[in-house]
Amino acid sequence: DSEKLKKCFQRMLMISTGIEDEDRYFPTVEDDPHQRLLIEAIKEDTLRKREREAKQTAERAILTAAKLIAPVIEGSFAVGFDWCIECVKASPYSELASQLEMTKALTYLKQRDIPRAVETFKECGKKDSKMAGTAATNLSFIYFLESDIPQAEKFANSAMAQDRYNPQALVNKGNCMFIQGQYEKARDFYQEALTVEATCTEALYNLGLVLKKLGTYQGAFDCFHKLHAILRSSPQVLYQLADLCDKMDDFAQSTEWFLQLISLVPTDPGVLQRLGEMYEGEDRSQAFQYHYESFRYSPTNIEVISWLGAYYMDSQFCDKAIHYFEKAALIQPNQINWQLMVASCHRKIGNYQQALMCYRQIHKRFPESVDCLKFLVRLASDLGLKEAQEYSLKLRKAEKARETKRQRELSSGSRKSSGGSNGSRGRSNSLRPSNSREPNLSGGKERTFSGGSDTRSVDSGTGSGNASRRREVDASYLDPLGELPERPKTAARQRPAEDDGFQDADLGDDLLPE
Repeated sequence: DSEKLKKCFQRMLMISTGIEDEDRYFPTVEDDPHQRLLIEAIKEDTLRKREREAKQTAERAILTAAKLIAPVIEGSFAVGFDWCIECVKASPYSELASQLEMTKALTYLKQRDIPRAVETFKECGKKDSKMAGTAATNLSFIYFLESDIPQAEKFANSAMAQDRYNPQALVNKGNCMFIQGQYEKARDFYQEALTVEATCTEALYNLGLVLKKLGTYQGAFDCFHKLHAILRSSPQVLYQLADLCDKMDDFAQSTEWFLQLISLVPTDPGVLQRLGEMYEGEDRSQAFQYHYESFRYSPTNIEVISWLGAYYMDSQFCDKAIHYFEKAALIQPNQINWQLMVASCHRKIGNYQQALMCYRQIHKRFPESVDCLKFLVRLASDLGLKEAQEYSLKLRKAEKARETKRQRELSSGSRKSSGGSNGSRGRSNSLRPSNSREPNLSGGKERTFSGGSDTRSVDSGTGSGNASRRREVDASYLDPLGELPERPKTAARQRPAEDDGFQDADLGDDLLPE
């Protein structure tokens, strides 16, 4: 019943706390020592503490009641909050109206209605100068989350202008400097926030991050270790401690922190993968166990899948590796390497018919793949199929096309470089990244799964056309799984010609036929 709720809220606002005169705790005459001693005596006495507790209880009850009834007394919670705010303004608790405005803005945030939340915070900052700093701090945080760094920095400066000793405003300012790459300035703001409030967890965590960014690993470790004493069960803090120990090459300590982290988040696939990468150089079986657990909780992580497939290949269990490479092919269907690995695993275990079928499917989808055609030529020749000649012709065409494409790229690149050098005389060379190779995420170890490599292309030299047509097809390849075991010979092998001992003897007439 919304009407009864409204009546009860209005009756609550009429209840008096019995604190009539707050001015008695402030001196009326500054030069009166007797009055100053009296105020010092009653300022923190038992009666004053009881009055303060009664006032806090009343304010907490009013704010809680407003939060509860605002969403249900009207059609929307915004209209309900407006009604509660108007009632509070007309009551002896009028100073609570600005807090209700802030609560209304925070409710908009919880409902992910960002535009109305921003509007409410701005109105609250204009109406009440006491809440302007808090409103500016919240606005700075909102704009920072929206990646609007100029606006976030603007409101952070406004909050600092209202109160220089506001640790949240200092943290917001430091965050803006961090995003802009000004790490030293960000560090200074975080340290200033910690000077104001030594237990500000946001400032302490961000200070550790900026020191880590600056390469001061020991200082960052000290920050996170202090934060760990405050937040004992924070997975983020434990991860930073473990990662910093790993960067400082302290394997034992890093492993210990990671194990503590696993006890808090036992199903985190990223942490399990990281532990597996750390154990790879120490205990490969333990590394396999952590990678396998990571695969269980995240079966779509391509790095973990490739690691498990490579582990089974190294252990000569290619039939088990097929399972992981097939999953990788499903995740990345446009990558030919995984499908070539599946076919190569079938060849490795002697399942040649299945391997041939896989290569045919790969060739159907990737008809220009030279590696696939080379495997098809080799496998069809070994099995004595008539398709070998057809695949040989296709291989020759594919190699010629690849060589032509390479020559075109080289010629176009040389033209561009020559044109660029002629047009850039008197200018300095443009900067280039020192590491243009794509970063490897699997513990720094590169692992490639190409179907074949180092294949030689058909020479497109200046020979005659007939000579080029008579040239034999180069079907050489390099199997990524190594050499195949020798196939069993089922046909009778040819015996070497035995020495009959008559090469140097003179045959007599008596041995000749009559």
